Amino acid sequence: MSFDSLGLMPELLRAVREQGYEIPTPIQIQAIPLVLEGRDLMGRAQTGTGKTAGFTLPMLQLLAPHANTSASPARHPIRALILTPTRELAMQVEESVRTYGRHIPLRSTTIFGGVNINPQTKALRAGVEIVVATPGRLLDHQGQGNLNFSQLEILVLDEADRMLDMGFIRDIQKILGLLPAKRQTLLFSATFTDEIKQLASKFLRTPATVQITPQNTAAELVRQVVHPVDRERKRALLSHIIQTRKLEQVLVFTRTKHGANRLSEQLDKDGISSLAIHGNKSQPQRIKALEDFKRGAVRVLVATDIAARGLDIDTLPHVVNYELPQVPEDYIHRIGRTGRAGSEGEALSLVCVDEHSLLKDIEKLLRKELTKDVIHGYAPDPSIPAEPIQTGRQGGGSRGRGPARGPRPASGLAPRGERGRHPSRPGARGK
Repeated sequence: MSFDSLGLMPELLRAVREQGYEIPTPIQIQAIPLVLEGRDLMGRAQTGTGKTAGFTLPMLQLLAPHANTSASPARHPIRALILTPTRELAMQVEESVRTYGRHIPLRSTTIFGGVNINPQTKALRAGVEIVVATPGRLLDHQGQGNLNFSQLEILVLDEADRMLDMGFIRDIQKILGLLPAKRQTLLFSATFTDEIKQLASKFLRTPATVQITPQNTAAELVRQVVHPVDRERKRALLSHIIQTRKLEQVLVFTRTKHGANRLSEQLDKDGISSLAIHGNKSQPQRIKALEDFKRGAVRVLVATDIAARGLDIDTLPHVVNYELPQVPEDYIHRIGRTGRAGSEGEALSLVCVDEHSLLKDIEKLLRKELTKDVIHGYAPDPSIPAEPIQTGRQGGGSRGRGPARGPRPASGLAPRGERGRHPSRPGARGK
């Protein structure tokens, strides 16, 4: 099947061809016609399977009749709102909107925290049809009178499970109260929890459901291997693997911001160029780190779970779980950064005795046992006892929801300016 058979207009087909795409992905094949019909939709598929194009392409076509080149802000009211959990994902989605909509005169902009609000205010007041936003900063603009949703036609919640997990539920409910009841609503995510289904039932109208892969299925093209190692030898093993295998472009996940900074510094001392990316970094720092990583200026990008969603890196070959996540679903989103768009990838996990229960939870979620490979010279000492995993609170971040064994790490939360109120804590939203 080709994109031509999906009912897309010539301007969109031209943009798709210019990107070098010829065959739509399964999520696109099923979702695009349903969205074009005006249906509400719940779409679930693995990361890297083309969900973004699955909603941006038909959304652009539905809004195309409103396209115009007038300079008047009144001719460019907000027609579509796309909510995302992180800055990086907001930028990625808006880039897709501009890429696929390059031949249609519709305006778009991004709204997120951590940067000066004034340029965003200027863009909104100039008039835009499509707004891609994180919930907290969107409500900031609403409070300043910068938004008018009276002519909104389409709402998209991208990575909805992550937004709930990061405590955005109250913000989302507030935003829903600002929108016209008569609208088309699209909900896309890699996983649909019971919480999401319950939330969706309150604001979707007889939605169609598209499910491309079984829930919580890791990418089939990703080779997953566990390397058992003592906790104190993880850094040495990581350096050994990167250097002996001559790995380039490696995305490494840690639990905490402090841990990401420390590991990056240690890798640099080992002669392996690296940068850290997490919520305490400024937006310019995060953008530069990602750009340097993409163009090969640094070999390793060390990230907290904020990077598990929204980092779109073509043919990223290697992901390393330096520390396993405390929430098993986050493992799927981490390794989903590789093995994208038909490319093969590799996900390595360095697991010490402290993390055996976390590994069991992941394997239970995956419904399979992961391959274990003890690297010569780094076999773990069986006499070393397990210790409680220390996550701590860093950078003033509030704790997220976690399993009974301990709090979810602060690094798993969004940075200040993106985070919503935690369901169990009524404190103020970050700005």
